[in-house]
This record gives sequence, C-alpha cells and structure tokens, in this order.
Amino acid sequence: MNAVIATGGHSPDSPQAFTDQKRPGPVPGTHDLLVKVAAAGMNPVDTKVFARLDQGAQRVLGWDAVGEVVAVGPEAGKFRPGQRVFYAGDLTRDGSNAEYQLVDARITALAPSNLSDAEAAVMPLTSITAWEGVFDRLGFVAAPGANQSRSLLVIGGAGGVGSMIIQLAAWAGITVAATAGRPNSAQWCKELGASVVIGRDNIPARLKEAGLPQTDAIFCTTHASDHWATMAEVIKPQGSVCLIDDPSGPLDITLFKPKCARIYWEFMFTRSLFHTEDMERQGQILDAVARMVEAGTLRTTLADTLTGLSANTVRQAHLRQASETMVGKQVIVF
Repeated sequence: MNAVIATGGHSPDSPQAFTDQKRPGPVPGTHDLLVKVAAAGMNPVDTKVFARLDQGAQRVLGWDAVGEVVAVGPEAGKFRPGQRVFYAGDLTRDGSNAEYQLVDARITALAPSNLSDAEAAVMPLTSITAWEGVFDRLGFVAAPGANQSRSLLVIGGAGGVGSMIIQLAAWAGITVAATAGRPNSAQWCKELGASVVIGRDNIPARLKEAGLPQTDAIFCTTHASDHWATMAEVIKPQGSVCLIDDPSGPLDITLFKPKCARIYWEFMFTRSLFHTEDMERQGQILDAVARMVEAGTLRTTLADTLTGLSANTVRQAHLRQASETMVGKQVIVF
C-alpha cells in the first residue's frame, strides 16, 4: 500500500521529513477494522508527534480519517465491509497518512451520510475532545438547551477544537464567550454560536465590557501558560477549568485555591492508550456527533483541502498547521 512516512530530526520543510513509501497492507486484529482511507484530517497532534520523533525514527502520522471498511476482525462489533466510517484513531498505532489503516471498532462510528469525505474527515478528533471536555470533564449536561443559566469561556475559539466546543456548548444551552485574534476568526466564532467574542488581550476587561465578568467554566485550547493568571481571575468561585495543550513551564496552581476551582485535563487518546473499560464511549460520542450533523445541529469545520496522498501534501499540511493561523480544519483527500 502507499504510505507517507515521517522521519524525525528534520524540519517539516525538508525533503527528508516526509517520504512516499510502499508498505505491506495491514491485517486486522481481534477488534480491528481495516479501512481504505478516503481522506485524512490534520491536527496539532500531528506536528507535536513529528517534532518529538527521535533522529531517524519513522512513523505514519495522521489521527483523523474517513474511509470504507474492507475487512473486520472477529470481535469488531456491528461493522461490516462496505460501510463508511470515521474515527480519530490511536496514538500508539500507524495513522491515516496511508492508503489503508487499522482502527479499533470501539472508537469508530458510521460517518455522517450528508457530508463529503473531506467534510467528515476533519471532525472526529476535535469532536471527541470537545465533547469529553465540555460534558465528561466540565460536567455540563449533554442535552439540548439543558444548561441555560451557565456560561463557558473558550480560549482559542476559532481553532479546530474551539470550533466544536462552541457548537456543542451552544446546542446544550450554554452562554459561550470565545477569544479570537482576527476579524475572520471572530466572525467564524459568531457563526458557530458564540454569544460573546473578544480579543485575546486583556481578557478580564473585555469580558467585563461584554457583561460577562466571570464564567462558570473555562475551556483553554491553546497557550495555557500565557492565560493562567487570567483564567484564575475570570473563573467563578467553585468553577471548572479544562486544559488540552502542554504548558511551556511549571504553573502555580495555588492561584486557583481561593476560588476552590477544579482543574481538568482532557486528552482524547487516554481511552485508547490505556484500553479503559469505557473505551467504546468514543465510538458512542462519534455516533452522536454524526447523527447531530445529519440533523443539521452541527456543521463541519472544514476550511482547507489538499488533494492526493503524497509526501508533498502532508508537508504542506504540517507547515500550515505550524503557522498557527488556521481557522477551522484542513484535510487531505486521497
């Protein structure tokens, strides 16, 4: 099969960073689906894993995909060949930058029938991250309009995860405030359902001006270290904070003590990494998201499309992601 191999120790713009290779086709294990990949999404995790590869180490990256099931393992549940599925995959296994990929059926769902391959492939990782963060970690109720008196600040609202947080929170009746650094980012957040959109500087003053000086919860998707003191200031007493990015250094957790605030980590690979007893919940989340997309409740966050699986398109996607200027998500259509 065709695959794009990432090699550690190189800058992403180097010809040695990504190369096209032929590899044997994988064989499904007990819980696996063998999927012929139609499109692969791009996420910050791709650039992070690439940056951490040891010199000369090689991996197939890619943790978002949509494709057709071509073979199933003996305990792969309800799936069968010919079905179109989408998933975020497993950090410990080969990714979706390949013609064929193995994925555990428990973290997979039927793709939304009303989306193209490109539109569907950008959704799994960010949807799971947003759903787990908003509902499993921060404790909001996952039902339409069920949180009418509660508020959420999304730091980094226009990115891939932020885009899904805003949509899910608005669906659940939460008053959403989001930060955005550029006019097009701000407009994007408003279109997705944010009630308040503010700049990224002087957040406490901007929230106060908007009539929302403190929020019940904060979902910080980016640069947690830079916003640490700000979050301690604007979180309500006994509120909750959810983090997903890696801090640049040690953080003073005592800033949150006076408000008795809860701090959660969200890492969507935890269930597959440790094969937790509730691993199948990710498949259930994706199924719920797919059905909400089909009902018109959620929309794809696709922004940019690259065509053809090749070292060149993967390189372009990495360089765009590393620029930190993405609004929404990008995808490679095979």
